Amino acid sequence: MDWQRYEAAIFRARKEILKPVDDIDEVYFKDLLGLEKQKELIYQNTLNFIDDKPAHHTLLWGAKGCGKSSLVRAVFCELKHRDLRLVEISKDDLHFLVDIIDDLRKETYKFIIFCDDLSFEENDNSYKFLKPLLDGSIEKIPNNILFYASSNRRHLVKENISDNEQVSMVNGELHLGDLIEEKLSLSDRFGLWISFYQGSFDEYLKLVDFYFEDFKGDRNELHSKAKEFSHLRASRSARTAKQFYIAFKDILK
Repeated sequence: MDWQRYEAAIFRARKEILKPVDDIDEVYFKDLLGLEKQKELIYQNTLNFIDDKPAHHTLLWGAKGCGKSSLVRAVFCELKHRDLRLVEISKDDLHFLVDIIDDLRKETYKFIIFCDDLSFEENDNSYKFLKPLLDGSIEKIPNNILFYASSNRRHLVKENISDNEQVSMVNGELHLGDLIEEKLSLSDRFGLWISFYQGSFDEYLKLVDFYFEDFKGDRNELHSKAKEFSHLRASRSARTAKQFYIAFKDILK
């Protein structure tokens, strides 16, 4: 892999290779509206990483369609000129992570390994492949790699009502069962948590206006159709606003 030529790669499990990305789908902070605090957190953490200052593996969690993966792409695009590189890996391919780490630790570049939509079902223990990077082993954790993950689940692992059966009270103190402790400890291995929530209708309409900045027609009609579109999808996310724009940009002029 020629990291001087390519700035990003996607791991392809079938061939067991990092596939160079020739045409990056670029996103920048200016393209993401209403995420100022999230931008600040991830930018400073990534900048610390590049500058050899303390930095954290990061979990971006919260409502779907609110910009979690876009924010990772954006901070990469903002800082790639600082010899930052991006590797995308699927959750199903985490068992290859140690081999990828072995290859990347030898490089002079800094790497973000990004896993989108990271979550684990009951009895799925593949999260243990994250341990060499998040916790280390007898081999030192590489200082040129950070792991960023997005998830709809705060604790990454599916939580069941039955988990509460393991909770007990001892001398007035709450004690969690082993299963719950394990689930909590997984997300605790990420030093930085960045949360995302769906905004109000006013915030949703600001996103619509952002996409329709050149719209010359009736804004009230535009907003009415945008709300109807949102109701049909039961969502006021940035993704819904973008989908509305794609669906109506050639109709509403």
